[in-house]
Amino acid sequence: MNETLLEYVRELMTFDPGNRGLLGALPPQDLRGAVRLLQGCRHALIVTGFSIASAGVGETDGPIGAAAVARALTLAGRICSLVTDRYSADLVSACLAAVGADCPVHVLDVETGDAAALAKALAPDLIIAIERPGKGRDGHFHNMRGAVIDSMTADTDPLLTLGIPVIAVGDGGNELGMGNHLALIEHHVAEGARIAAVKCSDVPLVAGVSNWWGWGLAALLSLAEGRDLLTDRETELRSLRACMEAGGVDGVTGAPAMSVDGIALGGIDEIHGPLKALTGKNDHKLSL
Repeated sequence: MNETLLEYVRELMTFDPGNRGLLGALPPQDLRGAVRLLQGCRHALIVTGFSIASAGVGETDGPIGAAAVARALTLAGRICSLVTDRYSADLVSACLAAVGADCPVHVLDVETGDAAALAKALAPDLIIAIERPGKGRDGHFHNMRGAVIDSMTADTDPLLTLGIPVIAVGDGGNELGMGNHLALIEHHVAEGARIAAVKCSDVPLVAGVSNWWGWGLAALLSLAEGRDLLTDRETELRSLRACMEAGGVDGVTGAPAMSVDGIALGGIDEIHGPLKALTGKNDHKLSL
């Protein structure tokens, strides 16, 4: 495998404009493992959606990245299903439509939704969690300020108990699948001892904004498959606008805007642009 390409992507994802304190403390991220799981899967179940209590709706971080990797996987011939709750369902559907990914969206009820039963019915062989709340030590879901958000969060933690390989993406440590880094989150992240998610994943990936690893996974799959599966800039702008118009808010400001986590255009030029330049070169290919 071309380690230079992997290191380029790995380094790109260390950009931490929010200075949340986690990225600088992490060991090198397992991109080889991510590529193997992506290439080897037949059916990926992607779970996303993080509710913002003050707005009563989900944020723009998560659905955009989920749509990007869903598109890449479907173009590569894999099956993709998405799962979220009602606070992010319209956002996820809007982003999928914006990028042209025809994938079913399953909506779990906050009170009665059974994520494990859904997964057993769909029979995926890979789960990808992108910016999805995970339970802390106290058994509750928290936002970055430590507030409990159980009333707006369907329980998707059971997805990580089924023996299905999991790639998990987060940016603050309170996301599903970040339990591998529990001690680091508790030590380095503000409110970490309260908010840190405890469930572990096979490949935990952290970025300054979770959407970025949606793009990153699409880029890695592109390199592994030898063809460009990553959205272009215009499509990503359309996805962001669609997410906002569907009700999505910036997770930092709590307001609808063409931004993600306080970053104008969600880092399209800073992160997506360099990734697109990489996937668009025919001489770049990963070999497993």
